[in-house]
Amino acid sequence: MLARLLQSAKSLKPALLNLLPARSLDFIQLMRLNKPIGIWLLLWPTLWALWIAGAGRPALSNLLIFTLGTVLMRSAGCVLNDWADRDFDGHVKRTQNRPLATGKITGKEALRLAAGLLAASFLLVLCTNGLTLLWSLGAVAIAALYPLMKRYTFYPQLVLGAAFSWGMPMAFTAETGQMPPPEAWLLFLANLLWTVAYDTYYAMADREDDIKLGLKSTAILFGDLDRPIIALLQGMALLCLVLAGQRFDFGIYFYLGLLVAACCFSYQFYFSRARDAASCFRAFLHNHWAGLAILAGIIVDFLAR
Repeated sequence: MLARLLQSAKSLKPALLNLLPARSLDFIQLMRLNKPIGIWLLLWPTLWALWIAGAGRPALSNLLIFTLGTVLMRSAGCVLNDWADRDFDGHVKRTQNRPLATGKITGKEALRLAAGLLAASFLLVLCTNGLTLLWSLGAVAIAALYPLMKRYTFYPQLVLGAAFSWGMPMAFTAETGQMPPPEAWLLFLANLLWTVAYDTYYAMADREDDIKLGLKSTAILFGDLDRPIIALLQGMALLCLVLAGQRFDFGIYFYLGLLVAACCFSYQFYFSRARDAASCFRAFLHNHWAGLAILAGIIVDFLAR
């Protein structure tokens, strides 16, 4: 029964999208709202921090602000990234049909959309406090910087890690009105390491095209050591979370969540062994479940106290 419902939902999604005006669908694709994996990968760690900062009872207002803010900022990041890569995406098989690459959306339209999304995000932050507002300026700076990094450094994944982790200290300042405690930076570091790991899988799917275009990534830098280094980064991320769990006095349910995440990482390592584009992209997508498992562990652990 569940399988049938899921299959029905999958078949219904394209039908609903086709009901929208053609240009609306182009803008949805530009913001990647039709592919929410980036939203989940950004949202789960933010909610880790929000739940911990709120001692298991985060303010409903902050839950709404950070959830909607995640959608807006991820959408803005996608638009800026596609604008920066508009001359490259047409030469990459996976991205050649993106709206900017095909000319369905102009560069000016994309910039106006990004500005609107960032403005909406700023209005949300105004609903928190002054300290969180100051932290948000860093988020905007990193989001604007990231799309250019693959031209100049083999570590654009590191910049993305900072961007995807920036909401964590903001969650602490929004909940407490104070600077994040030292333990919070273990969460930040864990998420940064994890992001570099899964985005390297993502870059492995585009490695051949990126080399031809003269672009850089950790997938190119790591070469044949890519999967072992990813496993190492994931292990280091789990270690940081274990240390954070000790300092936040978590119990068995939190560590069970980490165990599930470790199983997810092992599974990704196994099915990416061929290093082909499809399996590497599948490994990237699978990280959504690891982040959700950790969040579930945090929530259940607080409920059990």
